[in-house]
Amino acid sequence: MVITTLADTITRSVGAVTDTLSAPFTEPVIRLGVTGLSRAGKTVFITSLVANLLNRGRMPQFHAAASGRIQTIYLQPQPDDTVPRFDYENHLAALTAKTPHWPEGTKRISELRLSMRVQPTGLLGSFQGPRTVHLDIVDYPGEWLLDLSLMDKDFATWSAEVLSRLAGRPAAADFATALEACDPAKGFDEPQAKGLAAAFTAHLNAAREAGFSDCTPGRFLLPGDLEGSPVLTFAPLPLVDRPARKSLWREFERRFESYKRNVVRPFFRDHFAKIDRQIVLVDMLGAIHSGPQAVEDMRRAMADILGAFRPGRNSFLTRLFQGRQIDKILFAATKADHLHHQQHPQLTAITQALLRDAQDRVEFFGATTQAMSIAALRTTVEETRNHKGANLGVVRGQLLNTNEQKAFYPGALPSDPAHLLGPARSGAENWLDADYEIMSFAPAPLTLKPGDGPPHIRLDRAAQFLLGDKL
Repeated sequence: MVITTLADTITRSVGAVTDTLSAPFTEPVIRLGVTGLSRAGKTVFITSLVANLLNRGRMPQFHAAASGRIQTIYLQPQPDDTVPRFDYENHLAALTAKTPHWPEGTKRISELRLSMRVQPTGLLGSFQGPRTVHLDIVDYPGEWLLDLSLMDKDFATWSAEVLSRLAGRPAAADFATALEACDPAKGFDEPQAKGLAAAFTAHLNAAREAGFSDCTPGRFLLPGDLEGSPVLTFAPLPLVDRPARKSLWREFERRFESYKRNVVRPFFRDHFAKIDRQIVLVDMLGAIHSGPQAVEDMRRAMADILGAFRPGRNSFLTRLFQGRQIDKILFAATKADHLHHQQHPQLTAITQALLRDAQDRVEFFGATTQAMSIAALRTTVEETRNHKGANLGVVRGQLLNTNEQKAFYPGALPSDPAHLLGPARSGAENWLDADYEIMSFAPAPLTLKPGDGPPHIRLDRAAQFLLGDKL
C-alpha cells in the first residue's frame, strides 16, 4: 500500500511538473469541481451556470461579463475522452420545457468544457488581443467525495465509527439484527456476507433519504457497474481480537482495503487531484428540516470532505513541487428561493458556522473560502402576508407533482447560528422552540428574453468568486 501511494504521488508530481512547464505556452485552463450530497442541486447548478454564461444578461455581478471583456463563450468537446460528457442540452430542455421538470440527478462523474474569449486588463491589456480561457466543469457525486476520508482509516477504525452512530438511524435495527446473527471470528460464508452487505446498504439508503449525510462507502449508494461485486460486498463489524486468516472479519477487512485501492484511489488520482477551484453545494434547509441529528451529521460529513481537499495557493512553484491544489472553495447553501430574501443572511451565517472548523483548516493552508446562499434556478416569487397582525415574508410557487400554487413560510431561522448548532452538537432529537418546514417546488415555466439565462439568486456572485480573478 505504501509503495502504491508513493507511486501515485510520483505520477501526480511528474504530471504537475509537465503541466506547469508547458503552461506559459498553452491556453489557460480552469478546472472547476462541483459536488454536494444528494439533492443539493448539482445538476441544476451546472446547467444554469452554463446557460447563464452563454447568455449573460442576468450576470451583473460577474465582472468580466458585465464589463464586456468576455467577447464570446462557446461549448467544446471536453479534453478527456474517457469521461462522459455532462448532458447539458437535455438537462436545459427539461428545465425550460413548456411543462418543466427537474432533470435526473448526478450518478456518475461527467465533464463539460466552455471556452471563453476574454480581453485582458491591466497596463498591457490595451496592447494585447483577446485570449482564450477554457473552463472544465467536473461534476461528481458528493457521496464519492466522502469516500476520500476512508483513505486514512483502516477497517477497524471505520467499523467502530459507523457502529457508534447507528442508534436512532433509519433501518439500523434491521442491520443490527443481521449483525447479531453472525460471528465475525468464524469462517467466511458468501451468502452471509451478501446478506450483511444488503442490510447495510438498505440502512445507508434509508439514512440518506432521512437527511443524514455521512453515509460511507458512497459507491454502496451509487454502485453503477460495480453492483454485486465483492468490492461492494462488505459491512462494518465489531472488533475481533486476533481474527483468523479465513474469518469473516479478515475477508471484510480485505474487501475494505480493496475498495480503497481500486475505487477510491483512482478517483482521487484521475479526477479530484486535478481540480483548481471547488464549489460544495449544501442542502442546509433540508438538514434543518430533518432535525438536530441530521445537522450534526452534515457538520461531520463536511469536515471529512474538506479533510480530503489539498488546499493551498496555486503559484508556479507550488504546482511545480506539490502538484495542483484547490485555492478557492465556495460553500453554497442551495434552495435560497425557498426563503424570503430577509432570511438569506441567517441561512448564510448558519452554513458558515456549520463549516467553521473545516473552513479554518482550509484557510490555514492558504486557500480562500466563502459561504453564500444561492438558488441556481429560481422557482418562487416573494410576497408579504399578514398573519395575526404581523407581516411575514413568504415565497409562492408551484408544488412539485401538482398544479397547485402555494405560499410558504418555513419558520424563522435564528439570527444566532448557535441556537441551531448547539442542540445539534449536544445530540438533541428535536428542535425545542421551533419547527422548520420544507416544501418541494417544481421549476416554474420560463419565458426568456434573448440574451438572458434562467433566473437565479446570486449565481453571478458565485461565478465571480470562483472564476473572476482568472479572467
